Amino acid sequence: MARVGIYGATGYTGIELLKLLARHPTVEVAFATARSAAGQRLSEVFPIVGDLRLTAAEEVDPASVDVVFTCLPHNTPDLIPIVQRALVTGAKVVDFSDTFRIADPAVYAARRGKPHPAPDLLELAVYGLPELHRERIRQARLVANTGCYPLTAILPLVPLVRAGFLADPTVIVDSKSGVSGAGRSLSLKTHFGETHETFSAYNVGRVHRHLAEMEQETGLHIIFAPHLLPVFRGILSTIYVNLKPEVDDTALAAVYADAYAAEPFVHVLPAGKLPELRHVQHTNYVVIGHQMVEPGRAIVVAVVDNLVKGAAGQAVQNMNLMLGFAETTGLL
Repeated sequence: MARVGIYGATGYTGIELLKLLARHPTVEVAFATARSAAGQRLSEVFPIVGDLRLTAAEEVDPASVDVVFTCLPHNTPDLIPIVQRALVTGAKVVDFSDTFRIADPAVYAARRGKPHPAPDLLELAVYGLPELHRERIRQARLVANTGCYPLTAILPLVPLVRAGFLADPTVIVDSKSGVSGAGRSLSLKTHFGETHETFSAYNVGRVHRHLAEMEQETGLHIIFAPHLLPVFRGILSTIYVNLKPEVDDTALAAVYADAYAAEPFVHVLPAGKLPELRHVQHTNYVVIGHQMVEPGRAIVVAVVDNLVKGAAGQAVQNMNLMLGFAETTGLL
């Protein structure tokens, strides 16, 4: 049995991770940390994820585990010390924040407006998208779990880039997310009364924090329009692309089939069929569909559960690779 520890176990992604690990046949959770809930048992916070006692982060020993998951919010001050300590003890790390996703420290500084807090760790990190970086993840000590929004842009766009199908390197990605994507911390924007029976855009254009990793992995110039849906979980991204004149429905279908035929968690729909959130909720799947609009223009739609394939499920997939387990273990 492999032993794992979870920092930030009581957030949405932490709870989702615990649910997945509870059914994993070769993993046991050795510790789980929380801030306000420290001292309580998991069963008091969420009844079905076990009865482990929650502890403060400073009280646990990462040397006691093979892998730690850092399910902490972006910009958490103690993230870097936690990751450093884990790596020094020999534990592998799967980080849920965006701290290590941008490979180039200059790009990080330009996008965040400040230098990277630990460039030496940035050099170790592998972008945690198995469909693109599987072999590097197998050898990695630190994996930067991909963002949920970027997942629904990168996987649909990379096959088109690699095939040379795009006539224009500028692409519009129009995404809609459930409110769980904002995390469990209190925020007026995600209160029920503020999201129920409404629909809103935010951080549109070129300002969203996830834009850099989308462009890093695709090599494209992306105009990004995220929206908040009045649902709890799931992301649907609609992508508008300009194609070279010779690219038709048949060619698009073939390039997606070739790219993802062997991928256990990517499902490609027949030409003209488009996915819905309900196709992926509570699963580790990404579903991609496309439709030609007119010669030279197409719409690609991708859906994902932001808490599973967009976070906790992807983390388990990465852990399986890092520990030499079958990649699908605990996820099917």
